[in-house]
Amino acid sequence: MTEDEPQPVGTTDSTGTDRGVVIGRGLWWVAKWSLCIVAIAAGAWVLGHVLAVLWVVVLPVLLAVVVATVLWPPTNFLTRVGLRPGAAAGLTLFGFFAVVGGIIALIVPSVVDQIPDLADKSTDGVNKVRDWVQGPPLNVEDEQIGSAVDAIVSRLQTSADKIASGVFSGVSTATSVLITVFLVLVLSFFFIKDGPRFLPWVHGVTGSRGGRHIEAVMIRSWFTLGGFIRTQALVSLIDAVFIGVGLVILGVPLALVLAVITFFGGFIPMVGAFVAGALAVLVALVANGLTTALIVLGIIIAVQQIEGNLLQPMLQSRTMKLHPVIVLLAVTAGGSLYGIPGAFLAVPVAAVAAVVIRYISEQIDLLAPPANPPEEPIRQSLQDESLPDPE
Repeated sequence: MTEDEPQPVGTTDSTGTDRGVVIGRGLWWVAKWSLCIVAIAAGAWVLGHVLAVLWVVVLPVLLAVVVATVLWPPTNFLTRVGLRPGAAAGLTLFGFFAVVGGIIALIVPSVVDQIPDLADKSTDGVNKVRDWVQGPPLNVEDEQIGSAVDAIVSRLQTSADKIASGVFSGVSTATSVLITVFLVLVLSFFFIKDGPRFLPWVHGVTGSRGGRHIEAVMIRSWFTLGGFIRTQALVSLIDAVFIGVGLVILGVPLALVLAVITFFGGFIPMVGAFVAGALAVLVALVANGLTTALIVLGIIIAVQQIEGNLLQPMLQSRTMKLHPVIVLLAVTAGGSLYGIPGAFLAVPVAAVAAVVIRYISEQIDLLAPPANPPEEPIRQSLQDESLPDPE
Protein backbone atom coordinates (compact mmCIF):
# COMPACT_ATOMS: atom_id res chain seq x y z
CA MET A 1 0.00 0.00 0.00
CA THR A 2 1.46 3.34 -1.05
CA GLU A 3 1.54 6.43 1.07
CA ASP A 4 -1.03 8.29 -1.10
CA GLU A 5 -3.68 5.53 -0.96
CA PRO A 6 -6.49 5.84 1.63
CA GLN A 7 -6.05 3.66 4.70
CA PRO A 8 -8.71 1.09 5.68
CA VAL A 9 -11.06 1.81 8.60
CA GLY A 10 -9.51 0.95 11.92
CA THR A 11 -5.93 1.47 10.80
CA THR A 12 -3.63 4.08 12.19
CA ASP A 13 -2.18 7.09 10.43
CA SER A 14 1.46 8.20 10.35
CA THR A 15 1.21 9.45 13.94
CA GLY A 16 0.08 6.06 15.22
CA THR A 17 -3.40 7.27 16.32
CA ASP A 18 -6.48 5.40 15.13
CA ARG A 19 -8.86 7.56 13.02
CA GLY A 20 -11.86 6.34 15.01
CA VAL A 21 -10.21 7.58 18.18
CA VAL A 22 -9.60 10.98 16.63
CA ILE A 23 -13.24 11.24 15.43
CA GLY A 24 -14.50 10.08 18.84
CA ARG A 25 -12.45 12.76 20.59
CA GLY A 26 -13.87 15.39 18.23
CA LEU A 27 -17.44 14.24 18.82
CA TRP A 28 -16.87 14.18 22.57
CA TRP A 29 -15.47 17.72 22.41
CA VAL A 30 -18.52 18.89 20.42
CA ALA A 31 -20.88 17.13 22.84
CA LYS A 32 -19.28 18.76 25.88
CA TRP A 33 -19.41 22.22 24.35
CA SER A 34 -23.01 21.68 23.22
CA LEU A 35 -23.94 20.73 26.78
CA CYS A 36 -22.18 23.86 28.06
CA ILE A 37 -24.05 26.04 25.56
CA VAL A 38 -27.38 24.49 26.56
CA ALA A 39 -26.58 25.08 30.24
CA ILE A 40 -25.65 28.71 29.53
CA ALA A 41 -28.87 29.22 27.56
CA ALA A 42 -30.91 27.73 30.40
CA GLY A 43 -29.16 29.99 32.90
CA ALA A 44 -29.81 33.03 30.67
CA TRP A 45 -33.49 32.07 30.45
CA VAL A 46 -33.77 31.77 34.24
CA LEU A 47 -31.95 35.09 34.67
CA GLY A 48 -34.32 36.77 32.20
CA HIS A 49 -37.32 35.38 34.06
CA VAL A 50 -35.95 36.66 37.39
CA LEU A 51 -35.30 40.09 35.86
CA ALA A 52 -38.85 40.19 34.53
CA VAL A 53 -40.24 39.41 37.99
CA LEU A 54 -37.95 41.93 39.71
CA TRP A 55 -38.11 44.54 36.92
CA VAL A 56 -39.78 47.06 39.23
CA VAL A 57 -36.59 46.98 41.32
CA VAL A 58 -34.02 46.37 38.59
CA LEU A 59 -35.16 49.27 36.38
CA PRO A 60 -34.63 52.02 39.02
CA VAL A 61 -31.19 50.59 39.84
CA LEU A 62 -30.11 50.58 36.19
CA LEU A 63 -31.46 54.08 35.56
CA ALA A 64 -29.81 55.33 38.76
CA VAL A 65 -26.46 53.96 37.61
CA VAL A 66 -26.87 55.82 34.31
CA VAL A 67 -27.79 59.06 36.12
CA ALA A 68 -24.89 58.57 38.53
CA THR A 69 -22.41 58.42 35.64
CA VAL A 70 -23.66 61.86 34.58
CA LEU A 71 -23.67 63.39 38.07
CA TRP A 72 -20.44 61.85 39.34
CA PRO A 73 -17.95 64.29 37.69
CA PRO A 74 -19.45 67.43 39.32
CA THR A 75 -19.86 65.57 42.62
CA ASN A 76 -16.22 64.47 42.50
CA PHE A 77 -15.14 68.04 41.75
CA LEU A 78 -17.12 69.44 44.70
CA THR A 79 -15.68 66.76 46.97
CA ARG A 80 -12.12 67.61 45.94
CA VAL A 81 -12.64 71.31 46.65
CA GLY A 82 -13.62 70.55 50.24
CA LEU A 83 -17.33 69.66 50.47
CA ARG A 84 -18.40 66.55 52.32
CA PRO A 85 -19.69 63.71 50.09
CA GLY A 86 -23.29 64.10 51.28
CA ALA A 87 -23.34 67.85 50.66
CA ALA A 88 -21.65 67.46 47.28
CA ALA A 89 -24.12 64.79 46.20
CA GLY A 90 -27.10 66.83 47.42
CA LEU A 91 -25.89 69.99 45.67
CA THR A 92 -25.29 68.11 42.42
CA LEU A 93 -28.71 66.49 42.57
CA PHE A 94 -30.32 69.85 43.26
CA GLY A 95 -28.54 71.31 40.23
CA PHE A 96 -29.81 68.41 38.14
CA PHE A 97 -33.35 69.13 39.36
CA ALA A 98 -32.91 72.82 38.52
CA VAL A 99 -31.74 72.10 34.96
CA VAL A 100 -34.55 69.62 34.24
CA GLY A 101 -37.15 71.89 35.87
CA GLY A 102 -35.88 74.87 33.90
CA ILE A 103 -36.22 72.97 30.63
CA ILE A 104 -39.77 71.94 31.51
CA ALA A 105 -40.69 75.48 32.58
CA LEU A 106 -39.25 76.76 29.31
CA ILE A 107 -41.14 74.45 26.97
CA VAL A 108 -44.53 74.18 28.72
CA PRO A 109 -45.69 77.75 27.92
CA SER A 110 -44.71 77.21 24.29
CA VAL A 111 -46.78 74.03 24.15
CA VAL A 112 -49.79 75.70 25.81
CA ASP A 113 -49.65 78.68 23.43
CA GLN A 114 -49.18 76.76 20.19
CA ILE A 115 -51.25 73.61 20.70
CA PRO A 116 -54.64 75.30 19.92
CA ASP A 117 -53.34 76.71 16.65
CA LEU A 118 -51.75 73.36 15.79
CA ALA A 119 -55.04 71.60 16.54
CA ASP A 120 -56.92 73.98 14.20
CA LYS A 121 -54.39 73.35 11.46
CA SER A 122 -54.70 69.62 12.08
CA THR A 123 -58.47 69.94 11.58
CA ASP A 124 -57.85 71.80 8.33
CA GLY A 125 -55.47 69.06 7.28
CA VAL A 126 -58.08 66.40 8.01
CA ASN A 127 -60.63 68.34 5.95
CA LYS A 128 -58.17 68.59 3.06
CA VAL A 129 -57.59 64.84 3.24
CA ARG A 130 -61.38 64.29 3.20
CA ASP A 131 -61.77 66.54 0.15
CA TRP A 132 -58.93 64.69 -1.58
CA VAL A 133 -60.52 61.32 -0.81
CA GLN A 134 -63.84 62.51 -2.21
CA GLY A 135 -62.24 63.74 -5.43
CA PRO A 136 -60.68 61.78 -8.27
CA PRO A 137 -59.31 59.18 -8.57
CA LEU A 138 -60.83 57.72 -5.35
CA ASN A 139 -64.27 59.43 -5.56
CA VAL A 140 -65.37 58.22 -2.13
CA GLU A 141 -68.89 59.40 -1.32
CA ASP A 142 -70.03 61.14 1.88
CA GLU A 143 -72.21 58.16 2.78
CA GLN A 144 -69.20 55.85 2.74
CA ILE A 145 -67.19 58.20 4.94
CA GLY A 146 -70.17 58.56 7.29
CA SER A 147 -70.63 54.82 7.54
CA ALA A 148 -66.92 54.38 8.29
CA VAL A 149 -67.14 57.00 11.06
CA ASP A 150 -70.28 55.33 12.46
CA ALA A 151 -68.49 51.98 12.47
CA ILE A 152 -65.59 53.48 14.40
CA VAL A 153 -67.93 55.09 16.91
CA SER A 154 -69.85 51.85 17.33
CA ARG A 155 -66.61 49.98 17.87
CA LEU A 156 -65.56 52.48 20.53
CA GLN A 157 -68.92 52.19 22.29
CA THR A 158 -68.76 48.39 22.37
CA SER A 159 -65.21 48.62 23.73
CA ALA A 160 -66.12 51.02 26.54
CA ASP A 161 -65.18 48.55 29.25
CA LYS A 162 -61.77 47.96 27.73
CA ILE A 163 -61.22 51.70 27.33
CA ALA A 164 -62.16 52.32 30.97
CA SER A 165 -59.81 49.61 32.14
CA GLY A 166 -57.15 51.13 29.93
CA VAL A 167 -57.66 54.51 31.60
CA PHE A 168 -57.24 52.96 35.06
CA SER A 169 -54.22 51.09 33.75
CA GLY A 170 -52.82 54.40 32.53
CA VAL A 171 -53.34 55.93 35.96
CA SER A 172 -51.58 52.95 37.51
CA THR A 173 -48.74 53.32 34.99
CA ALA A 174 -48.38 57.02 35.81
CA THR A 175 -48.21 56.18 39.52
CA SER A 176 -45.57 53.54 38.78
CA VAL A 177 -43.56 56.08 36.78
CA LEU A 178 -43.62 58.54 39.69
CA ILE A 179 -42.46 55.83 42.10
CA THR A 180 -39.70 54.82 39.68
CA VAL A 181 -38.51 58.42 39.31
CA PHE A 182 -38.42 58.85 43.09
CA LEU A 183 -36.41 55.65 43.53
CA VAL A 184 -34.00 56.68 40.76
CA LEU A 185 -33.32 60.00 42.47
CA VAL A 186 -32.79 58.43 45.91
CA LEU A 187 -30.55 55.68 44.53
CA SER A 188 -28.59 58.19 42.45
CA PHE A 189 -27.93 60.25 45.57
CA PHE A 190 -26.49 57.28 47.43
CA PHE A 191 -24.53 56.05 44.40
CA ILE A 192 -22.72 59.35 43.93
CA LYS A 193 -22.35 59.85 47.68
CA ASP A 194 -20.99 56.42 48.61
CA GLY A 195 -19.60 55.35 45.23
CA PRO A 196 -15.89 55.36 46.21
CA ARG A 197 -16.63 52.99 49.11
CA PHE A 198 -18.52 50.48 46.96
CA LEU A 199 -15.58 48.81 45.21
CA PRO A 200 -13.57 48.16 48.40
CA TRP A 201 -16.71 46.66 49.95
CA VAL A 202 -17.21 44.34 46.95
CA HIS A 203 -13.54 43.40 47.04
CA GLY A 204 -13.78 42.51 50.70
CA VAL A 205 -16.96 40.44 50.27
CA THR A 206 -15.77 38.44 47.25
CA GLY A 207 -12.22 37.86 48.52
CA SER A 208 -8.84 38.78 47.11
CA ARG A 209 -8.78 36.25 44.25
CA GLY A 210 -12.20 36.94 42.76
CA GLY A 211 -12.41 40.49 44.05
CA ARG A 212 -9.62 41.81 41.86
CA HIS A 213 -11.37 40.52 38.73
CA ILE A 214 -14.75 41.95 39.75
CA GLU A 215 -13.14 45.26 40.67
CA ALA A 216 -11.31 45.48 37.34
CA VAL A 217 -14.47 44.68 35.36
CA MET A 218 -16.56 47.19 37.32
CA ILE A 219 -14.00 49.98 36.87
CA ARG A 220 -13.83 49.35 33.12
CA SER A 221 -17.61 49.15 32.89
CA TRP A 222 -17.98 52.41 34.80
CA PHE A 223 -15.61 54.29 32.48
CA THR A 224 -17.24 52.75 29.40
CA LEU A 225 -20.73 53.63 30.60
CA GLY A 226 -19.75 57.16 31.59
CA GLY A 227 -17.99 57.73 28.28
CA PHE A 228 -21.02 56.49 26.36
CA ILE A 229 -23.47 58.71 28.25
CA ARG A 230 -21.33 61.84 27.95
CA THR A 231 -20.54 61.23 24.29
CA GLN A 232 -24.15 60.47 23.42
CA ALA A 233 -25.25 63.60 25.28
CA LEU A 234 -22.83 65.70 23.21
CA VAL A 235 -23.97 64.12 19.93
CA SER A 236 -27.65 64.51 20.88
CA LEU A 237 -27.07 68.14 21.86
CA ILE A 238 -25.48 68.90 18.49
CA ASP A 239 -28.41 67.23 16.70
CA ALA A 240 -30.98 69.10 18.78
CA VAL A 241 -29.28 72.48 18.25
CA PHE A 242 -28.96 72.23 14.47
CA ILE A 243 -32.41 70.71 13.94
CA GLY A 244 -33.97 73.18 16.38
CA VAL A 245 -32.37 76.15 14.61
CA GLY A 246 -33.68 74.87 11.30
CA LEU A 247 -37.19 74.51 12.71
CA VAL A 248 -37.09 78.03 14.17
CA ILE A 249 -35.91 79.54 10.87
CA LEU A 250 -38.69 77.74 8.99
CA GLY A 251 -41.29 78.88 11.53
CA VAL A 252 -42.39 75.39 12.54
CA PRO A 253 -44.55 75.38 15.70
CA LEU A 254 -43.24 73.69 18.84
CA ALA A 255 -39.66 74.01 17.54
CA LEU A 256 -38.18 74.08 21.05
CA VAL A 257 -40.26 71.10 22.13
CA LEU A 258 -39.20 69.12 19.06
CA ALA A 259 -35.55 70.03 19.73
CA VAL A 260 -35.83 68.69 23.29
CA ILE A 261 -37.47 65.50 22.00
CA THR A 262 -34.62 65.16 19.50
CA PHE A 263 -32.09 65.50 22.32
CA PHE A 264 -33.64 62.79 24.47
CA GLY A 265 -34.38 60.60 21.45
CA GLY A 266 -30.68 60.60 20.63
CA PHE A 267 -30.04 58.41 23.67
CA ILE A 268 -31.83 55.56 21.85
CA PRO A 269 -29.46 55.02 18.90
CA MET A 270 -30.99 54.74 15.42
CA VAL A 271 -34.58 54.29 16.60
CA GLY A 272 -34.84 57.45 18.72
CA ALA A 273 -33.48 59.74 16.00
CA PHE A 274 -35.90 58.25 13.46
CA VAL A 275 -38.95 58.72 15.70
CA ALA A 276 -37.99 62.28 16.67
CA GLY A 277 -37.33 63.20 13.03
CA ALA A 278 -40.63 61.69 11.87
CA LEU A 279 -42.49 63.71 14.55
CA ALA A 280 -40.80 66.95 13.43
CA VAL A 281 -41.68 66.30 9.78
CA LEU A 282 -45.28 65.49 10.74
CA VAL A 283 -45.70 68.73 12.71
CA ALA A 284 -44.16 70.72 9.83
CA LEU A 285 -46.51 69.03 7.36
CA VAL A 286 -49.62 69.78 9.41
CA ALA A 287 -48.67 73.34 10.32
CA ASN A 288 -46.66 74.67 7.37
CA GLY A 289 -47.44 72.47 4.39
CA LEU A 290 -45.64 69.99 2.18
CA THR A 291 -42.78 72.24 1.07
CA THR A 292 -41.69 73.07 4.61
CA ALA A 293 -42.03 69.41 5.61
CA LEU A 294 -39.70 68.38 2.77
CA ILE A 295 -37.16 71.03 3.81
CA VAL A 296 -37.34 69.80 7.43
CA LEU A 297 -36.84 66.23 6.19
CA GLY A 298 -33.76 67.32 4.25
CA ILE A 299 -32.31 69.11 7.30
CA ILE A 300 -32.90 66.07 9.53
CA ILE A 301 -31.35 63.66 7.01
CA ALA A 302 -28.29 65.92 6.56
CA VAL A 303 -27.75 66.35 10.31
CA GLN A 304 -28.19 62.64 11.02
CA GLN A 305 -25.84 61.69 8.20
CA ILE A 306 -23.14 63.99 9.61
CA GLU A 307 -23.80 62.56 13.07
CA GLY A 308 -23.78 58.92 11.98
CA ASN A 309 -20.81 59.10 9.63
CA LEU A 310 -18.60 61.64 11.38
CA LEU A 311 -19.48 62.49 14.99
CA GLN A 312 -20.42 59.12 16.45
CA PRO A 313 -17.54 57.12 14.89
CA MET A 314 -15.06 59.80 15.94
CA LEU A 315 -16.36 60.34 19.48
CA GLN A 316 -17.50 56.84 20.42
CA SER A 317 -14.70 54.76 18.91
CA ARG A 318 -12.71 54.95 22.16
CA THR A 319 -15.60 54.16 24.48
CA MET A 320 -18.12 51.84 22.84
CA LYS A 321 -16.15 49.64 20.39
CA LEU A 322 -19.42 48.08 19.21
CA HIS A 323 -20.35 47.31 15.63
CA PRO A 324 -23.50 49.11 14.39
CA VAL A 325 -25.17 45.72 13.83
CA ILE A 326 -24.69 44.89 17.53
CA VAL A 327 -26.17 48.27 18.47
CA LEU A 328 -29.21 47.77 16.23
CA LEU A 329 -29.86 44.23 17.48
CA ALA A 330 -29.45 45.35 21.10
CA VAL A 331 -31.94 48.21 20.68
CA THR A 332 -34.42 45.91 18.92
CA ALA A 333 -34.16 43.23 21.60
CA GLY A 334 -34.35 45.71 24.49
CA GLY A 335 -37.34 47.51 23.00
CA SER A 336 -39.26 44.30 22.25
CA LEU A 337 -38.64 42.87 25.73
CA TYR A 338 -38.91 45.92 27.99
CA GLY A 339 -40.34 48.74 25.86
CA ILE A 340 -38.86 52.26 25.84
CA PRO A 341 -36.73 51.75 29.00
CA GLY A 342 -35.32 48.58 27.44
CA ALA A 343 -34.43 50.39 24.21
CA PHE A 344 -32.78 53.18 26.23
CA LEU A 345 -30.73 50.77 28.34
CA ALA A 346 -29.93 48.30 25.54
CA VAL A 347 -26.74 49.93 24.27
CA PRO A 348 -25.20 50.60 27.72
CA VAL A 349 -25.92 47.00 28.72
CA ALA A 350 -24.39 45.75 25.46
CA ALA A 351 -21.32 47.94 26.03
CA VAL A 352 -20.87 46.58 29.56
CA ALA A 353 -21.33 43.01 28.29
CA ALA A 354 -18.63 43.69 25.68
CA VAL A 355 -16.30 44.90 28.46
CA VAL A 356 -16.88 41.66 30.39
CA ILE A 357 -16.26 39.52 27.30
CA ARG A 358 -13.03 41.39 26.48
CA TYR A 359 -11.77 40.99 30.04
CA ILE A 360 -12.51 37.26 30.01
CA SER A 361 -10.68 36.98 26.68
CA GLU A 362 -7.66 38.77 28.18
CA GLN A 363 -7.59 36.37 31.12
CA ILE A 364 -7.84 33.37 28.77
CA ASP A 365 -4.91 34.71 26.75
CA LEU A 366 -2.86 35.02 29.95
CA LEU A 367 -3.56 31.39 30.88
CA ALA A 368 -3.39 29.99 27.33
CA PRO A 369 -1.39 32.34 25.12
CA PRO A 370 -2.05 31.97 21.40
CA ALA A 371 0.41 29.88 19.41
CA ASN A 372 0.85 32.68 16.82
CA PRO A 373 0.92 30.46 13.70
CA PRO A 374 2.62 31.94 10.66
CA GLU A 375 0.06 33.91 8.65
CA GLU A 376 1.94 34.06 5.36
CA PRO A 377 1.32 30.42 4.31
CA ILE A 378 -2.41 30.85 5.09
CA ARG A 379 -2.63 34.00 3.00
CA GLN A 380 -0.65 32.36 0.22
CA SER A 381 -3.00 29.35 0.19
CA LEU A 382 -6.02 31.65 -0.03
CA GLN A 383 -4.43 33.50 -2.93
CA ASP A 384 -3.61 30.21 -4.67
CA GLU A 385 -7.24 29.06 -4.36
CA SER A 386 -8.43 32.26 -5.99
CA LEU A 387 -6.11 31.80 -9.00
CA PRO A 388 -7.60 30.24 -12.15
CA ASP A 389 -6.62 26.73 -13.14
CA PRO A 390 -3.66 26.97 -15.55
CA GLU A 391 -5.00 24.01 -17.56
